[in-house]
Amino acid sequence: MSETATATKQKTVKFIITRQDSPDSNPFIEEFELEWRPNMTVNSSLMEIQRNPVNCKGKTVDPVSWEANCLEEVCGACSMVINGTPRQACTALVDNLSQPIHVEPMTTFPVMRDLAVDRSQMFDALKRVKAWVPIDGTHDLGPGPRMPEVDRQWRYELSKCMTCGVCLQACPNVNANSNFIGPFAVAQVDLFNNHPSGSMNKQERTEALIEDGGLQECGNSQNCVQACPKGIPLTTAIGRMNRESTKHLFRKWLSI
Repeated sequence: MSETATATKQKTVKFIITRQDSPDSNPFIEEFELEWRPNMTVNSSLMEIQRNPVNCKGKTVDPVSWEANCLEEVCGACSMVINGTPRQACTALVDNLSQPIHVEPMTTFPVMRDLAVDRSQMFDALKRVKAWVPIDGTHDLGPGPRMPEVDRQWRYELSKCMTCGVCLQACPNVNANSNFIGPFAVAQVDLFNNHPSGSMNKQERTEALIEDGGLQECGNSQNCVQACPKGIPLTTAIGRMNRESTKHLFRKWLSI
């Protein structure tokens, strides 16, 4: 039977997992084999390995480390590279994957242990572009401004971002030689700049996008929009912010 035979035909599921004991140690490969069950996901399989961490050699090893929380593709914690594709482990159905199933940590981020990575750079990027709406002390002002439905729908699409890191893993411009903040951060600027309350900090956010590591680092590969698990129109948001940044620069020059 070929390696790409489905799990349902093989009755067992083989996982080849890239592991790493610490941030400074070398990665290594470890193989595990599980009995096939209906509706298995990569996440549920990792849980099973955690409960009984015996590899294919019959040796009891340290449980595999990874992050998970919601188990329904909302939190973004369980992002990893599965059969070469960055995605969430909680929605990766084993029956839809070719075997053996290769599971690796995302290489864009520093590995903490095994499949768990440090995504701090994403939250640092959100701080840099001020991806929030200041509301302290405004609760006494009454209801916020009404929003046109077409604008509300656009912002809703952008608000689906779960900071999972998949777009950064897919983007060739996010690497050790670049400090590109990434498509997710640009989309969040679009979200908050076009929010009636968030527009008060519009100039600051746009200024952050034209600084080093901003929009000029995007190579328009469009990998991000194809990889995003929530289907966020990232390239459209990047195009919108490119136009906004150009107008912002002209306004600055004309004011000098």
